[in-house]
Amino acid sequence: MDPLTERTPRVVSAVKLLRTSERRRVGRFLVEGENSVAEALDTRPVHDLFYTEDAERRYARLIDRAHAAGVRTSLATDRAIRGLSDTVTPAGLVAVCDLLDVPLVEVVGRDAQLLAVPVAVAEPGNAGTVIRVADAVGADAAILAGDSVDPHNGKCVRASAGSLFHLPVVRERDTAAVLDNISAAGIQLLATAADGEVDLDDADELLLRPTAWLFGNEAHGLDSATVARADHRVRIPIHGRAESFNLATAASICLYSSARVQNRRRTDN
Repeated sequence: MDPLTERTPRVVSAVKLLRTSERRRVGRFLVEGENSVAEALDTRPVHDLFYTEDAERRYARLIDRAHAAGVRTSLATDRAIRGLSDTVTPAGLVAVCDLLDVPLVEVVGRDAQLLAVPVAVAEPGNAGTVIRVADAVGADAAILAGDSVDPHNGKCVRASAGSLFHLPVVRERDTAAVLDNISAAGIQLLATAADGEVDLDDADELLLRPTAWLFGNEAHGLDSATVARADHRVRIPIHGRAESFNLATAASICLYSSARVQNRRRTDN
């Protein structure tokens, strides 16, 4: 059978999923590369798998696994795969999966101990990294609040390195609703702030409590209304000459600090 081309209707439909509006309309998104496709097969309904001749040789076992699971697998031209990818050098393997959205009330009502809450995060690489860090430290969920990037964006999916499939990810544009639900569940809100009244190095007792960390936009940080809702503003001490931490680094430090304290308590008990 001849490979699918960029004009094949199924390929044309899949290419449209590079747009946020189309992903929301049909409830599906694209997953690219061996690791992410493998994670998707483990956790989500996969509807289509497109691959090049080179990918067929390199990932034969993965393609066979998808086929055995009932996924429609299709050889496609290099040009067709390039159209499905938003990278400079496509991996040659692209799957169509169901969206991963989880309702806010579901993650806040699970006796959550640790939540990552990026607010109005615009850079998909940062959003994906925060999701990856949240997964690595054992957080209960990541909640993208406000006007944040779509976590199903290709760059975000790649930056998460498979973690998008490991923990619940919520999208909620109403930041106030996010904060209201978290507070109502008895989870404290901690905001990162350069002028915070709490020093992270001295916050172990505070971090023992169920916590939702609020991380602000890359350029402007957290807006004043969101900061005002926080139970505490926490500063990360800087001992060198750097002016500040970027979003992904700050999130890594804060989430790891909470996980360290909470896990130590579990071990001691």
